[in-house]
Amino acid sequence: QVQLVESGGGLVQSGGSLRLSCAVSGNIFIVYTMAWYRQAPGKQRELVADITSRGRTNYADSVKGRFTISRDNAKNTVYLQMNSLKVEDTAVYYCNADGLLVTDEDKIDFDCWGQGTQVTVSS
Repeated sequence: QVQLVESGGGLVQSGGSLRLSCAVSGNIFIVYTMAWYRQAPGKQRELVADITSRGRTNYADSVKGRFTISRDNAKNTVYLQMNSLKVEDTAVYYCNADGLLVTDEDKIDFDCWGQGTQVTVSS
C-alpha cells in the first residue's frame, strides 16, 4: 500500500504565497517522478510541475517563474512553493507519484494520487 498525504493549501490574497507538501509513505523501494496537478471547477486536471528522482524539473507555462517544485528523496516528500499567486491559480491541487513498492515476493510499480488540497486565491 502507498499513501500520499498533502498539506499546505488554504486561502491567500492575490500576490501572496503558499507552500504545498506531499509525503509518500508505504513499503517504498524508490519514487521516480513526483508531480503536482491542479483542477479548477469545470476544467480538466492539468499538470502544474513535475520533478524526477534526479531533480530534473518541468513546469506548465502558466506557472513558470512563479512556482518552484522540489523534493527531499530521504523523506519521499515533494514540495510546491507558489509565489505571486493569481486568482486563476485557484484550484484543487493534487500530488502524484510513481515508483516501485516492495511486496513479500517482488517489487511492483505504483502510480498514486493524493486526496487533493484546496488553494483559493482572492482578488
